[in-house]
Amino acid sequence: MWISGVPAAAAPTSCLQMPQDLSTRSSPAALLIPEPRAGRARHAACVLLAVCFVVLFLIGEPLMPITYRACTQLAALQLGVLLKGCCCLAEEIFHLRSRHHGSLWQMLCACFPPHWHLALLLVGGSAYLDPQEDNGHSPRLALACLCQLLVLALGLQKLSAVEVSELTESSKKNVAHGLAWSYYVGYLKIVLPRLKECMEEISRVNPMLRAHHDTWKLHILVPLNCDIWDDLEKADSNIQYLADLPETTLTRAGIKRRVYRQSLYMIRDKDNKPRPCVLEFASPLQTLYAMAQDECAAFGREQRLEQARLFYRTLRDILGSSRECAGTYRLIAYEEPAEAESHFLSRLILWHLQQQQSEEYMVQEELPLGTSSMELSLQLLL
Repeated sequence: MWISGVPAAAAPTSCLQMPQDLSTRSSPAALLIPEPRAGRARHAACVLLAVCFVVLFLIGEPLMPITYRACTQLAALQLGVLLKGCCCLAEEIFHLRSRHHGSLWQMLCACFPPHWHLALLLVGGSAYLDPQEDNGHSPRLALACLCQLLVLALGLQKLSAVEVSELTESSKKNVAHGLAWSYYVGYLKIVLPRLKECMEEISRVNPMLRAHHDTWKLHILVPLNCDIWDDLEKADSNIQYLADLPETTLTRAGIKRRVYRQSLYMIRDKDNKPRPCVLEFASPLQTLYAMAQDECAAFGREQRLEQARLFYRTLRDILGSSRECAGTYRLIAYEEPAEAESHFLSRLILWHLQQQQSEEYMVQEELPLGTSSMELSLQLLL
């Protein structure tokens, strides 16, 4: 049996590996984390458009009447866009100073679509000026306006959930985008570059840590249900607190000597063998969880799950493009099992630790003789 792309015998239920470096070639992240949409809807529209042209050609419809009717229909659609802009303008005129800084031009640009809509309206409207057609243009034009205004008045032109999701993702204006960037800029970008230096320092007191040099990373737990434990030892008895890493002190945002600190844990396997691990939850997920509990946020369970996935993906992309953080972290996204398991979390973490060891071994096996550590770092970054 396979779970999230990982053999069930080797991994805990519903776990998700977030491979880094070499392992990204076979990442099963798509099973839980959706990738950005690839614009296939527009490609489908182009294919259907070609099909329509072929059908019209095969049934032998005359070209001129078809062109005329297509232009009138196009004009009606663009007229609806123009009328919608007028309705938006009726609202925005009351927010001229607060939303548009008193600029009429900025307000008009915000209410009305780009210039090519106007061009399509003129092209389509030219069909109404054809003198060879009957004289029913004015009633048809008025009827088109009436239908478009009826659609607007009844609120039938709302975007679908998929369109809203794609719009917010492409514009990077989701809650998750802000939380991921805040987490990176305000915390990870500060602590990750110093992580291995801190591990070197603490390993002088605990020499056994040197045997696990390949896992000297900050392991960031990302539960997709956003339910975070403040005390990891209570979440799983096989996770035991060992020590704090040396502090990073920084004056930031008016706070003198602000302290950043991570905790080192021992993870015990089924044979009671301990493995050291720098471990913590992604704290911004607490914000998503709190928003889902607060009626004022209007944030349901499905929105929370979607935003948690998007947070993971955004954070993965941010850290993946950060050279100063390369090789200093591991993201562990997962879904809680349907039935409670007392040692699910420790088995999940141990599996990731084993994966890192195998990845390190693969790197060493693939490197040619004489490869320097600097060359190795460059290979991992690329």
